[in-house]
Amino acid sequence: MPRTPAQASTRASLPIGTLIAGCLAVCLAQIGLAMPATLNGLFQEHLHPVGSQLTWISDAFLLPVAVLELTFGVLGDLFGRRRLLIGGALLLCAGEVVAATASGVHQLWTGQALAGLGAAALFPTSLAMIAAGTHSAAQRARAIAVWASSLSGGGFLAPLLGGITGTYGSWRSAFVVVAVLAAVSALVSLLCAADSRAPEGRSLDIGGQVTIGIGLFALLYAVIQGPTDGWGSTPVVVAFTLAAVFLALFVAAELRARSPLLRLDLFRNRSFAIAAVVAVVGMFSFLGTAYAASIRLGPIQHQSPMRTAFAFLLLNGLTPFLTPLTSRLLHRLHARVPLTTGLALIAAGDFLAAGLNVDDRALASLILPLGLVGVGFALTVSSITATAVNAVPVHLAGMASGATNLLRDFGFTLGPAVIGAVALGQAATRVSASLATTPGLSTESRGAAHEVLKEGGPLALNSVPAESAPGAARTYALDALGHGYAIGFVVCGCAALVSALLVLTALRGEGAEKTASQAADEQEARRATVTG
Repeated sequence: MPRTPAQASTRASLPIGTLIAGCLAVCLAQIGLAMPATLNGLFQEHLHPVGSQLTWISDAFLLPVAVLELTFGVLGDLFGRRRLLIGGALLLCAGEVVAATASGVHQLWTGQALAGLGAAALFPTSLAMIAAGTHSAAQRARAIAVWASSLSGGGFLAPLLGGITGTYGSWRSAFVVVAVLAAVSALVSLLCAADSRAPEGRSLDIGGQVTIGIGLFALLYAVIQGPTDGWGSTPVVVAFTLAAVFLALFVAAELRARSPLLRLDLFRNRSFAIAAVVAVVGMFSFLGTAYAASIRLGPIQHQSPMRTAFAFLLLNGLTPFLTPLTSRLLHRLHARVPLTTGLALIAAGDFLAAGLNVDDRALASLILPLGLVGVGFALTVSSITATAVNAVPVHLAGMASGATNLLRDFGFTLGPAVIGAVALGQAATRVSASLATTPGLSTESRGAAHEVLKEGGPLALNSVPAESAPGAARTYALDALGHGYAIGFVVCGCAALVSALLVLTALRGEGAEKTASQAADEQEARRATVTG
């Protein structure tokens, strides 16, 4: 007797072990990504990073994720996703161990880069493994919702982990805990996950990967090092030149590739192109805000990691609780409505944060501005993918989602780089002017302050003991840093506001098209179920 579709669906349901392994892996990757931001104050205190070195701690992890996420997706299709899930967790574990034993900032960069490589494998592989294990649209939707909740859960747990271990242990113990979680994730994947692969029509785009890797690294290097080395310095100019050349070569390589890393013809669709721009600019705004908040609370105000964790709970911790509301809005409204609303909320929160006095250490002052940004992010992050996926035919949805993830992660990577460059550049100019025009400082005191500023920048001058620099100089550094990162908040707010206006104007009139497209997709899904 033939099985009914319902019986077949039940029999071929996603193995629970695969679901657990995938969700644990993506939660781990998100914890590894978000947790170090709560520890920036301790990094400044114990490792004494100078100039742009603090920014590189965050971007050393983010850069491999942005550059290699799509490539690891292809590797999983070709060689098996279970193997990649185990290897990614072990690589992340190794990176966390290297970071935990760091005696200087350069070793910490190395550990972060290794961990970022592991996370670059875990993000796409965990989702692909879960999606491959489902055999109906309803199963897939439920499984992906659980996966997304696990990712959001990692964003919620990361600040708690960083805050508790940083306050009651040390920043090293935070990395040790993540290393243990990574080892557990690898073991769970080894014992429980079912393997899958999809090699048909897939191949590595070596030319695209090399060109985009060099191009993005050169661009980020130039942006981060510009304020420290000088925008006209030879290394920075060469880096900008290399970025332009290799990003142009990436476009040429993708146009000729048989199996491109990124299908450029997707950008001919207006809705997808708008979603792509917003993915970069909007997520730059969000993570730039998070980075500015972490620097304000840590290296500038010298507040404890636990208090910094409170700020990150406002930024990241609201997303899991708002997921049901976001899903309902996306089901009932065109994605541009929650997307525009979310971006507008991020902008409003940033502008409020920019008006806070740098001497205001009360956590209550952060609730409204960072809470607005957190709610805005929860609405925005799902809406971007929905806009991109709904803009293209069904058979291109996977490519559209992957491309959006790449661009979103690139925006994440740009956030700390650009905001750190803008804020530190403005702060250095302001404190130098204050030192030069202050009549009360002796020549010796002014010289000592200038020496600290030259060697370590405004953050170092703000953190030195009283005997190393006069109190007035440290006061100037505090004021200059508050001014610099307030400008950083304004830049983030302007980016979010421009993105909101772009969505509001460029996607106007798309609602009816989306509704008709959804109806067609639902009709096709029902037909497939009946005939299956």
